[in-house]
Amino acid sequence: MVSIQEVAKHNKKNDVWVIIHGKAYDVTEFLPSHPGGTKIIMRYAGADCTKKFDPVHPPDTLDKYLPKDKHLGEVTGGLGIKEEEKTIDPNELKRLDMVKRMPPLHQIYNLMDFEYVARHTMEANGWAYYSSGCDDEITLRENHYAYQRIYFIPRILVNVTNVDFTTTMLGCKSSVPFYVTATALGKLGHQDGEKVLTRSCGSHGVIQMIPTLASCSFDEIVDAALPDQDQWFQLYVNSNRKVTEKLVRHAEARGMKGLFITVDAPQLGRREKDMRSKYLADAAEVQDEENDGEIDRSQGAARAISSFIDTGLCWEDLKWFRSITNMPIVLKGVLSTEDALKAISCGVQGIVLSNHGGRQLEFSRSGIEILADLMPILHKRGLTDKIEVFVDGGVRRATDILKAIALGAKGVGIGRPFLYAMSTYGDNGVKKAFQILKDELLMNMRLLGVTSLDQLNEDYVDTRGLLNRFNAGDELFHKVYEPLDNPKFKPKL
Repeated sequence: MVSIQEVAKHNKKNDVWVIIHGKAYDVTEFLPSHPGGTKIIMRYAGADCTKKFDPVHPPDTLDKYLPKDKHLGEVTGGLGIKEEEKTIDPNELKRLDMVKRMPPLHQIYNLMDFEYVARHTMEANGWAYYSSGCDDEITLRENHYAYQRIYFIPRILVNVTNVDFTTTMLGCKSSVPFYVTATALGKLGHQDGEKVLTRSCGSHGVIQMIPTLASCSFDEIVDAALPDQDQWFQLYVNSNRKVTEKLVRHAEARGMKGLFITVDAPQLGRREKDMRSKYLADAAEVQDEENDGEIDRSQGAARAISSFIDTGLCWEDLKWFRSITNMPIVLKGVLSTEDALKAISCGVQGIVLSNHGGRQLEFSRSGIEILADLMPILHKRGLTDKIEVFVDGGVRRATDILKAIALGAKGVGIGRPFLYAMSTYGDNGVKKAFQILKDELLMNMRLLGVTSLDQLNEDYVDTRGLLNRFNAGDELFHKVYEPLDNPKFKPKL
């Protein structure tokens, strides 16, 4: 046991204690190596930092990285609260009022409704992290608009009484042709984080891809799944290959049915909404202007979770991955036909055509555009049975999913919409989002004149619109999208 008064005394760079979930920890030696920098820890030196710790760190972080002799025990005498936290920002009061007045769930009719509610009710740092794209966010918007350039060619007078949209992806049975793709920091939106997605996937027969950078620990997420629930593991490759091997072997031991290696993020893109939110740079509020340049705001929340990513990852490493796992290997982040063909020659089981949700390289083509180019080449060369092709980014309707399936995708990854559903309505929100897509799938398959996914092919879509950048203009999407902002001038004295 340690008193709160004693903890408060340890608030200098050479002597730093913090409180997390009512327990004190000596983080002095860890301070220089903290991925998020020293400033954010120093702001909470001698005080409680649980609120800032939880969304970014899995609960087993302290056990893994802080020696046991630095765990100082339970804190007595109440919680430490920094003086600047006692004043509630007017914007936060407005947000809390919006939370009280949220629309009832039965008034949510589509996935963009969840995004609209999330924009007005999520905490600013969480919204900024989830919604941000790289640079001018042109790629983020184009991911969605690209689907509008593809039109359907339906068939009539078909008996569509019985419609089946179940499928199999990487040998896993799924009730739908989409999966919940990996997204980081689930606790920015909900206190249960990724476990909300796990529970919802289990109840609806949807496959979940577990992220490396989850707020919950990997084992927590797996333990929340049903006994027969299929899950995949998304991997950011650690520059320490022993750490990577341990992660991969543990994932396989826990029953993961696929290893999705992220290959489009040797460095994280500049996500300016996230940067402006100052999530990592709360220290700026207590820094004087002369020291402002000491604070690294270059990545906002993203910076703290990405410092370990291996910038040397290359094609030759795939042999090593095949030597340490029997899981199907899928490359997540393929952006060219040439790389797709190379992936096949390397013997991987799948690829995800993806630009990371518009968060990495600005002016990357959308996954659906690359899919339209790639699949005719695979058909011509007789390679369609050699690899499973997935696509993600910009999907908001079942029509988007069906267009991808018609063009040859095995399945479609969806991320942000389920985060927004989770952040606003929890488990029931995610389940409602799944049901909305299932209802749309049923309706649109009937209107297309197909009763199963294998009946869809390129004859059902007109892709000529992909040759130009014109789009019809999605009013719902336009309304929920939050444009980038400019720096604010200081108030008049």
